[in-house]
Amino acid sequence: MSTDDWHGQRMPAQLSYATVHACFERLRAARPEPEGELEHTNAYTLVVAVALSAQATDKGVNKATRALFAKVDTPQKMLALGEEQLIEHIRTIGLFRNKAKNVMKLSQILVDEYGGEVPSSRAALSSLPGVGRKTANVVLNMWWRYPAQAVDTHVFRVANRTGIAPGKDVVAVERALEDQIPAAFALHAHHWLILHGRYTCVARKPKCEECVIADLCAFEEKTGGALVEAPVKPEAGVEKPAARKAKPARASKPAREGKPTRETAAKSARTARGPARQRRTATTDADRSEGT
Repeated sequence: MSTDDWHGQRMPAQLSYATVHACFERLRAARPEPEGELEHTNAYTLVVAVALSAQATDKGVNKATRALFAKVDTPQKMLALGEEQLIEHIRTIGLFRNKAKNVMKLSQILVDEYGGEVPSSRAALSSLPGVGRKTANVVLNMWWRYPAQAVDTHVFRVANRTGIAPGKDVVAVERALEDQIPAAFALHAHHWLILHGRYTCVARKPKCEECVIADLCAFEEKTGGALVEAPVKPEAGVEKPAARKAKPARASKPAREGKPTRETAAKSARTARGPARQRRTATTDADRSEGT
């Protein structure tokens, strides 16, 4: 059963509490202690790493920040390093120039407004340049162990495909996760979903044959070949438009009463010309006889 359309597919209905509970029991059994894959040394380096990870892979960010975080682990040290040197460290990351500007700005704000410490509220974190709601939730969850649900592309996809927490946008999915996930699983929920989406429930060819929750999942296309961006399918109960029928051959108009059709008139003319021809032929023969 489906509800509203989601990114080109019908969005599954919300799974029941018992099914959601069973899903997370299995995900926990598969990965008892899931961890984020971004390398960091403290709250500040975590903020920087997550801000740099936008539209980039964790692997790529780790490769770029390994040497950086070895010598820069506070906003004061980042400001002392300077923007140009930061750029040299993160040049391999997409949008590195804009990200470098944001890191320098947020570092200055942390020094000026928060005494060099990273604040622990979502509102304060989200106000920092380059730090959105997702980044704030990641920091709250990973550093302060608060059960915030960070919704990235993997979480959004898995939550919608499975029916664990359907939603039309990231905020709707975040709210659904907060509402639907049993408390025992809330702290690690977004990590289980991220890792499941990254390695099993992948975007183009989900590995349903390897999935530990395949029999509980509400995803309608479990062949492994359906694209997330597949064309919209007709909603249940809505008939497909009927195939266009061939137009019937146009019937000839009936002749008006008292007025012959074109074909009838031609035939009459031919018939009328017949006797006249015969008369002309007979007259000519007679003339020839007289003149002989």
